[in-house]
Amino acid sequence: MLQAYDPAWAFAANMRDRASRWQRRNLLDAGQLAAIETAYPLDFYRPVWALRVGLFLITWLGAVIASGTVGLMVYSIGLHEDGAFVVGCLLSAAACFVLLEAIIRTNKTYRAGPDNVLLYAGLAALNGSILFLAGQNLPDFNATLAPLVWALPLLLTLLVLLAATVRYADPVVVVVAVANLLLLVFIGTGGLGIALFPPFVMATAGAMLWGLRTLRRRLAAAPPLAAYYATCLLTLKVTALALLYLGGNYLIVREGYAFLGSTAGFGPSPQIPLAPVFYVFTAVIPLIYIALGLRRADRPLLLLGLLTLAFSIFTLRYYRSLLPPEVAAVLAGFFLTALAGLGLRGLRPARFGLTSEPDDEPRHFDLETLIQAQTAHALGGPAGGFEFGGGESGGGGATGQF
Repeated sequence: MLQAYDPAWAFAANMRDRASRWQRRNLLDAGQLAAIETAYPLDFYRPVWALRVGLFLITWLGAVIASGTVGLMVYSIGLHEDGAFVVGCLLSAAACFVLLEAIIRTNKTYRAGPDNVLLYAGLAALNGSILFLAGQNLPDFNATLAPLVWALPLLLTLLVLLAATVRYADPVVVVVAVANLLLLVFIGTGGLGIALFPPFVMATAGAMLWGLRTLRRRLAAAPPLAAYYATCLLTLKVTALALLYLGGNYLIVREGYAFLGSTAGFGPSPQIPLAPVFYVFTAVIPLIYIALGLRRADRPLLLLGLLTLAFSIFTLRYYRSLLPPEVAAVLAGFFLTALAGLGLRGLRPARFGLTSEPDDEPRHFDLETLIQAQTAHALGGPAGGFEFGGGESGGGGATGQF
């Protein structure tokens, strides 16, 4: 199996979370919630978040001490410093992954803190050894054709990160993999000119969104796998949408050109080619995000649209200051307060398919048919409907029904 964790764990946790939300909204009663929790038991170990943080820090400290000890032992046998570093990294990576697989299988640990640390430490040691070997043996990055040669180790580290994502489905690894991909895009466009980097970033983000849509369609037929990769897919979506905006933001592009061209710090940054195009991207992309977020009831997309809209306004004020900062802040505060008040009043309870009511607001419709369809196929789940009552024995059992 490609997945290190059991996909049924993620699916069970997802179903129980949804059932708890439905119960808070008076869509399920206590008996139905108990039946769902019985049908989807949590057969893994994951403590509360505070304990997970503590276990994460303790395991990270232990991993650092163990890696240092391994490095000293390797260096003491007489290897050269560079060779000792690489061998120590490889041994540490192997130990991390072996221990990670062991605690997942024996202790059924599921994103409890120690397994996260072992994953990050193993990937850091493995990819660190790859990049260190590349730095010692490849030509200087500024030499002719060196960027294309440097793409080979970065491609190898990207493959390692993708394999780890498929197996462990960790969102942090997804973000690091996207950063690795951006480095590859930067290297690939280095010979074509810095001016082509922003369009390539936007094209890369568009390709990621297209691939995300394809992945979701394929995973829709397998609910456990869809639940297993849900956090990774959401992380990839938000990251790709942010890159699509930042690749076209006028401030990022202009100041990025100035920084890469070594003109930063020597007065105002120079104007960029095709500036009106980037002005349009800066103004239009947030509005598209907000419109799609409202139309599709997509909260992450809506929140990202609001954040990008705020950054677009900051971009405009950075180069075109129409009012003093204090006056602009007061007027913006009044406007946003009035807009929020109108929105809360106009969308209560609902209008145009939107509502300002909290997500846990009671809504009186019955989801019993949906719950029956879900629990009927679950291992050990109730075979019929939610027909409570019927336990006739004195202490422990029932007669086939709840």
